Amino acid sequence: MDFALTADQDAVRKLFREFTDNEIRPVADDLDKDPRFPAELFAGVGRLGFFGMRYPEPLGGGADVTSYLVAVEELARGSLAVAAACTMQSLMGTFFVHRFAEGELRDRLLAPALRGDVIGTICMTEPDAGSDLFSMTTSAERDGDTWRLSGQKTWITSAPVADMFTVFARTGEKELSIFLVEKGADGLSVGRSIEKMGIKASLTSEVFFDGTPATCMLGGQGEGVASLFEILAEIRLMTAALALGVGRAAFEDSLAYAKERVQFGKPIAKFQAIQAHLAEMRTKLEAARQLTYWAAWRSERGKESTDEAAMAKLFASEVAMEVCDRAARIMASYGYAAEYPVERYLRDVRFTIIGGGTSELLRINIARGLTR
Repeated sequence: MDFALTADQDAVRKLFREFTDNEIRPVADDLDKDPRFPAELFAGVGRLGFFGMRYPEPLGGGADVTSYLVAVEELARGSLAVAAACTMQSLMGTFFVHRFAEGELRDRLLAPALRGDVIGTICMTEPDAGSDLFSMTTSAERDGDTWRLSGQKTWITSAPVADMFTVFARTGEKELSIFLVEKGADGLSVGRSIEKMGIKASLTSEVFFDGTPATCMLGGQGEGVASLFEILAEIRLMTAALALGVGRAAFEDSLAYAKERVQFGKPIAKFQAIQAHLAEMRTKLEAARQLTYWAAWRSERGKESTDEAAMAKLFASEVAMEVCDRAARIMASYGYAAEYPVERYLRDVRFTIIGGGTSELLRINIARGLTR
């Protein structure tokens, strides 16, 4: 089912597939039942070089978009929660530090973060501000040579363990800027953990800023949205790859079950009703993969890929939802039992519908693209 991978890309898949099979899958259910930050797995992913893949070669990266997505897909096949924590670190949690930080600050934070020794996150969502970025109320005001932040963020991935926070804040009426805040800063506090339906080991919390001094502004004043758009397509492609990974896991588990489960004297995989499910699952997963990696191919060649990434994320996440549901149907009562991973896949996969832009928002964006 590989998408015409090059030898290097195939080597990446094999590397992360082996790590996933040996290290992640054996503990994925335990992490779901006893939610905690997967520190050992996070460190292991760091040793594989995942966090720096999309950065320049001197930082240990140089991988193309497709190689990165291949790694994301394999991690998500093992545990969407682990993959979510790792992708936050590899993209949103470190990108703006890489893009804008300089000198001692960059040296102190970036290289350790790309090893996984410093944990980063991004703070955008607020209780009353999600897709509508300009409805943010978190503000930043000048105080001599620094900026002080005031406000509340929510749904912040890895907040309880984060060492650095990339924070979007209002610096004008229709102006958002990006700030770096480090753990231990005055007025910075991590609030309650949010109990979620799925991806439970990807810890999520509220974050509060009470006159908190920023370490620095990342980029120019008012350039927050433009800077975000530099990686928005890749965020959506990454989310599509997350969806592909959990969808593959559900498909593979239900296929294996259907071959082993015997009813009325033969494996249920021999019954047409089950075959129809499996055929639809494989077909739609393959279509989602082709769309995702085609959008990545365009991105690698400098072609416009904003709408293509949105289409890939929309389709892959909706397909993964359907595949996980069909897998649970195939396994019937066992698909409803917590002792089987399919029940976890079905809860986890809903995250991919939300992350990177909801399906409803993406449909609007894709339609707008047709009339630009």
